[in-house]
Amino acid sequence: MKQSTCTTRKRRPVAKCRPAVDLLDTPLPQLLDRFGVHLVDSQITDPAFVGAFIERGDGRRVLSMPSGRSWLERDTAARMLLAQGLRLDAPPVPAALEVVRA
Repeated sequence: MKQSTCTTRKRRPVAKCRPAVDLLDTPLPQLLDRFGVHLVDSQITDPAFVGAFIERGDGRRVLSMPSGRSWLERDTAARMLLAQGLRLDAPPVPAALEVVRA
């Protein structure tokens, strides 16, 4: 199972990429559908946790996001996690965030 997790721990940023217009302009529900990603609420309550992209061994993709966050925070984190998890051509993750691959 491949997993990309993004937290707000201060560490070095991931490699820089060119912007991906579709990733930034397409409504999130359409992006999730396009890439076959199922959005679920996470049970993790740690304020530093902003979400996880999980690709299961059988190919199913899950985006686990904490509930109770603002629409903007949730949308932005979801797009960053999708870009990292699917290895899309996208802007780099801000330095204040860390993407962990497991």
